[in-house]
Amino acid sequence: MAQFYDARGNIYGVITPEAVRNAGIRMPATAQASALVRDLWSRAAVDAFCEWPQGKRAAGAKEHRCDGLLIGPFQAAPPFDLLIVNTDGTLAERSGNGLTIFSQSLSEQGLMPVDDGCLLRVHHDKSDALSPVETSVKPAKADGVPGFWLDLGKPSFGPQAVGAQGTERVMLNGRNVSHVPPLSALNPAWARSQFVRIGNPHCVTLVAEAEALPSNAQMREPALAEGLTRIAYATPTGAGQPFAAGVNLQWARLESEGRIVARVFERGEGPTASSGTSASAVACAAWRVGWVKAGEVSVIMPGGTAPILLEEQGGELSRVRLFGMARLMG
Repeated sequence: MAQFYDARGNIYGVITPEAVRNAGIRMPATAQASALVRDLWSRAAVDAFCEWPQGKRAAGAKEHRCDGLLIGPFQAAPPFDLLIVNTDGTLAERSGNGLTIFSQSLSEQGLMPVDDGCLLRVHHDKSDALSPVETSVKPAKADGVPGFWLDLGKPSFGPQAVGAQGTERVMLNGRNVSHVPPLSALNPAWARSQFVRIGNPHCVTLVAEAEALPSNAQMREPALAEGLTRIAYATPTGAGQPFAAGVNLQWARLESEGRIVARVFERGEGPTASSGTSASAVACAAWRVGWVKAGEVSVIMPGGTAPILLEEQGGELSRVRLFGMARLMG
């Protein structure tokens, strides 16, 4: 069965491919082959491992007991292939909290090299991004707390980076950002967004007032949830406009020097307590518009604070790293 881990309020079930097949779900032998035919098995896996046990779903709880599944490893030694399955059955290209959880699971199995770390390869079926998406992970400590540094590589910015269509260029702090009409139609304060790709696509909406940050409860209200789903999700669940492949949505506000407050609505999942790649995208967007400098940035989400390291070279961000920690749930 799946083991469930928590990383800053983001909960994933970790399960081996063998355990999935032992549940009667016909999944191919490799991660690559499984990603190419995910329609044949992913919904069944979500139904089998993400549903609440009978009578265990509390009033007001999310529809599923976790934010998705991490299926792997497909090898006995690094590099390790895995699949990240959203609760709608789609595959994610990358998840910072998910990869942190997977790293913790590998460590507990004695598979994570303690000194050098290892390479994790996430396979997916998105046509607008290379598969697999690789992430180097290394055990480390931050403020004495054991966890992992994830090397997310170099981000890219702008409409082309996320496949945005029908957006308009506007300015913020003298920098080019984008206006996404379907977002500002939901709230006029959501008029300036920065697009970031960091393995997966993000739309970070930059706001001035705390009241413009939507709470997770607000994002679950039917009218707003429907509007955000149409923007964030690809068809047939969403509209695929203005992002044909869907996009992860974030809202960000500068709290103080080096500290950004953020909210997250994930493609394939909806509102989440936290997200590692979303936090990284928020830090990148904040750098892009001059809110923060390269170095350490703290992104504060309802589930916890994510430390991000931004490295700059020649006036560009050259590397983004995320620190994460996870715990096995009882």
